[in-house]
Amino acid sequence: MEFIQNEEPDVEKPIIIAAMQDMGNVGSIVVNFINESLRTKTFRTAKTPFPTYIVDRGGYIDLPDEKWEYRYTDDLIIFGGGKGQPQSNSELNALCQDVIDVAKKYSAKFIYTLGGFHTNRIFENTPKAYITTTSKELTKQMEGLDVETTPQKSIITGFNGLILGFAKKNNIQGIGMYGELNEPEIPQYRSAISIIKTLEKLTYRKLGDTSQLEIMAQEIERKFKN
Repeated sequence: MEFIQNEEPDVEKPIIIAAMQDMGNVGSIVVNFINESLRTKTFRTAKTPFPTYIVDRGGYIDLPDEKWEYRYTDDLIIFGGGKGQPQSNSELNALCQDVIDVAKKYSAKFIYTLGGFHTNRIFENTPKAYITTTSKELTKQMEGLDVETTPQKSIITGFNGLILGFAKKNNIQGIGMYGELNEPEIPQYRSAISIIKTLEKLTYRKLGDTSQLEIMAQEIERKFKN
């Protein structure tokens, strides 16, 4: 991985929100929404030296410009969004470690990650957002905050799970938020909305008006039904 520092952000003990594209694009939808809503600024970029996919334009191919940005605003650092994740373990580990290094550099005390939670439960238009944390003690502190923990044991792969492991190894507290979805191949805007509302509750921050995401959810549903 190549890391490019564009500037030094003016942040003090920030919260970090870090997530990449995953099932239902939930991680990217939330990160991209926050960046647009809060008008964050880029200060660091991660780039992969090798493409993780190619784009067939119909008879010829293009190479994607794969990069993931660190952005900031008001003592908040946001990482990820965009498209895809590194496909090799070494690059994925390097990316997770860089997020941890950035957290330490700016004395961040907390990392939030988020993504999709595949379930067979029929939830209509109100998917739940489940949380899991880096310790039993932290989970206990969540009691009384009207949040639900993940309902069963599971393996969380990819960046949106692995970053919690890196946080735990480095004594940084972290919470993962995973929105219910039934169809992993379709963008899940309502799952993203559920996570945004949970994130607002836990961070005591208003992250923006989600009405446009609801409209996009309705458009996806219309296309899916047709």
